[in-house]
Amino acid sequence: MRPGPGRPAGAFHTILMPASNGGTSLAVSNGTYTRTMSGVAAPSTRVRHARGLFADLGPAYDRMGAALSFGQDPRWRRFMVSRVRVPVGGLVLDVATGTALVSRQVARRTGARVVGLDQSAEMVRSGMANARRESLNRSISFVLGDGQRLPFADETFDALTFTYLLRYVDDPATTLTELARVVKPGGTVANLEFHVPPNPVWRWLWVFYTRAVMPVVGRMVSKEWAEVGRFLGGSISSFYERLPLTDQLAAWRRAGILDVRARVMSLGGGVVIWGAKDAAMEAGAA
Repeated sequence: MRPGPGRPAGAFHTILMPASNGGTSLAVSNGTYTRTMSGVAAPSTRVRHARGLFADLGPAYDRMGAALSFGQDPRWRRFMVSRVRVPVGGLVLDVATGTALVSRQVARRTGARVVGLDQSAEMVRSGMANARRESLNRSISFVLGDGQRLPFADETFDALTFTYLLRYVDDPATTLTELARVVKPGGTVANLEFHVPPNPVWRWLWVFYTRAVMPVVGRMVSKEWAEVGRFLGGSISSFYERLPLTDQLAAWRRAGILDVRARVMSLGGGVVIWGAKDAAMEAGAA
């Protein structure tokens, strides 16, 4: 593993510039170090689709997410945040932060400093506005970046959260390893994802709702939400076909995250997974 320069101090600042290969050159500075990723490969089709899908949803995302999940999404997020253990004055990375729903909860609940990372500039702007509105802008910094290629040194963060991320990456197992890389040994890693209900009756109702009802409700709001409604159910089903929950838990352990636990919630509609990075994994280890 690559040695890290120690805990960052102060706010993170992000600069995005065109790269010669069509990707981006990303520089992140926090007053202690600058790490530049030049010539990063252009995002995959899966990542580009996710970026475009959610680009214009920021202002209504919190409200619609709660409504479409019958109020369960906020409950799931609160439970995930309750699993996070962070020392006083610690530093937490929230990947796929979106409108900073989780970042805001972590900052309020733990008093930690939080870095929210998202690949969508529109979502980052919404997150920044929400943090300012709740007077959390001194506690939360934002970085525009890719959860598959984090612009941070090894063992930078005391804990890490990520929400609805792995469905949108090409290699979930590799992404989990990358996420674990930036967490200090013993640090919490916690995730929220949609789930397919295991009970056949609830699964049938879930399929009907996600395939028939959700697109109609989305269309009543906007064309952007109509697209989300059409996309979401199939995306969730496809993800669990290629990576069932048992395989996800195994991938977490292979990434060096131990004591991995999962809580399936709301009759199987959501799942929270959490664990702690192996304390034996230190920077410089083979």
